[in-house]
Amino acid sequence: MAKFKRAACSRSPAQRITDAIIEKLEQGTKPWIKPWRGQPVSRPLRACGTPYRGMNTFWLWLMADAAGYSSPYWMTYRQCQKLGGQVRKGEKSTIAIFYKTYEEEVDDAAGGTDTETRRVLKAFAVFNADQCDGLPAMYYPEPAIGLIEPAGREERLDGFFANIGASLRHQGCEAYYEPVADRITMPPNELFDAYEQYYATLAHELSHWTGHSSRLDRNLKNRFGSEAYAAEELVAELSAAILGAELGLPVAHLDHHASYIAAWLDLLKSDERAILTAAAKAEEAASLLLRLGGVVTAETTEDQPALSEAA
Repeated sequence: MAKFKRAACSRSPAQRITDAIIEKLEQGTKPWIKPWRGQPVSRPLRACGTPYRGMNTFWLWLMADAAGYSSPYWMTYRQCQKLGGQVRKGEKSTIAIFYKTYEEEVDDAAGGTDTETRRVLKAFAVFNADQCDGLPAMYYPEPAIGLIEPAGREERLDGFFANIGASLRHQGCEAYYEPVADRITMPPNELFDAYEQYYATLAHELSHWTGHSSRLDRNLKNRFGSEAYAAEELVAELSAAILGAELGLPVAHLDHHASYIAAWLDLLKSDERAILTAAAKAEEAASLLLRLGGVVTAETTEDQPALSEAA
């Protein structure tokens, strides 16, 4: 899953929020649902601790998830300073919205004037506490108490993923691959409900990892143009499904991948050969990972069992 791209400031607040929600839904993701457990469920909070309401709740959830923030607190630049903190250099703000009410004189049917109450949507810039240094400790919540390692961890799968050698870190509550840093970020395994979900998510991100210029150099822009992002996600999903079959991940995850792929119907309908290209690229990605992980080697024959068969 690629990092969420912040919307251009030239659009209205309503359009920015709507576009971001549509983008996530078109990626096959409900923006407020993820397969791992984050901090204890909380509405986004103002600096004073008052919960945000309405669309701000879902919007700031989305922004926190996209950036991997764990703190529920959001504040303006001045609020941060008043609390003794400082927004880190280079951090980008997001918006929170509110309705401003005002009175306007209008002509009435009798030729006179009347007063109507109008509402206009406004936005203001906010930062998450995780973007700030020096705030009181309450703004940086500790990991959820009582989280334990989920069931289903397997030494053979740990060994497979470790053998691949990808740069991997565990932090925050978001899974994504960064092409420039050539690094995968995963939530800590304790935040997943089951280890099978952790493995399946890691398989997806590793599939993106194979496309780096130093490996398969998978540039889909020439093939799919503006739909290259959709095509890359499709490649990663198909590759992860192949890995799931080879590694013996539960069938439930293959079903999950199938439902996720359904979100790309527009791409498939617009290009009858898109699925063929994506499947070929996915096979290349999965084959590379299986080889690096030690399941398939240059000497492997059809008579040699896969990891799921040998276990």
